[in-house]
Amino acid sequence: MNAQPAAALKDARGRPLHDLRISVTDRCNFRCVYCMPKEIFGRDFVFRERSELLSFEEIERLARVAVSLGVHKLRLTGGEPLLRRGIVDLVGMLSQLKTADGKPVDLAMTTNGSALPVMAQQLKDAGLRRVTISLDSLDDARFKAINDVNFPVSRVLQAIDAAEQAGLGPVKVNTVLKRGVNDDEILTLAEHFRGTGQILRFIEFMDVGTTNGWKLDAVVPSSEVVSRINERWALEPVVKTEPGETANRWRYADGAGEIGVISSVTNAFCGNCSRARVSAEGQLYTCLFAGSGFDLRALLRGGADDEELARALTGRWRKRDDNYSELRAALTPGNRKRIEMSYIGG
Repeated sequence: MNAQPAAALKDARGRPLHDLRISVTDRCNFRCVYCMPKEIFGRDFVFRERSELLSFEEIERLARVAVSLGVHKLRLTGGEPLLRRGIVDLVGMLSQLKTADGKPVDLAMTTNGSALPVMAQQLKDAGLRRVTISLDSLDDARFKAINDVNFPVSRVLQAIDAAEQAGLGPVKVNTVLKRGVNDDEILTLAEHFRGTGQILRFIEFMDVGTTNGWKLDAVVPSSEVVSRINERWALEPVVKTEPGETANRWRYADGAGEIGVISSVTNAFCGNCSRARVSAEGQLYTCLFAGSGFDLRALLRGGADDEELARALTGRWRKRDDNYSELRAALTPGNRKRIEMSYIGG
């Protein structure tokens, strides 16, 4: 396939396409209150049929075309990606992809960790490079209340250790902070991960979708997080290694590692966002806060060759003008359709 040079592919704001996040399932075994609340995603909720999801071959083909256009990072998401049967096989397929300069693609996964203790080594052996694990509290009762399925925090901590031992590091640990829910654990969490080599990242509670009951006063600003930790342990800023990084990084002055903060609400990073997302059934979304996508599955199953897929991806990216986080304050609350986070993996 004679794909257009990666350097030429920029969106309407001059942002390159470097990262592709691929959801492999819309299912999850947690019902986190900020993502898949039980009152919406209960026993009667109808998930996608297996035939509606992209097959591993379709995912590999789509990823291969995207990599030819300049993507060098692939991240598998869900729902919970480890629920997808055969996920290790998919990792093996994607790990064979090479960027234009011959380097292996940077293949990562975001997971709740529930299955990692038994799968971490298999994933590493198949070619997965890194994992990011969600952990919103170290208090067992609180963690169970947040995930709303009575899943103990000890098993997520086991998952983090298993990922570390398998070489899926540095392991990143994502904590979504919500005012009045877990913001009193900022220092507790920081202390737990200091000196471990694992990178704790605090994420501002975001208005993704319409089912998580988002309110601005529930957001804990990243600046507050940094200030509170810095009062206890001195922090120093870390220069970003790539312009598309979502997290602002800080290291402990005493050498005990680093933390990250992701400030999508209070300090939007739309200006250098280089990420596209594909839902489990093949819809392409060019923004986490998008209301609609572009049907890639129809092309994949309708006889389109790789050139046609490349043209479709190129055309959608060149038209991309998304900057929702920068405009959030000016938009009318509740007057904009947004895709649910569980649908495209955050």
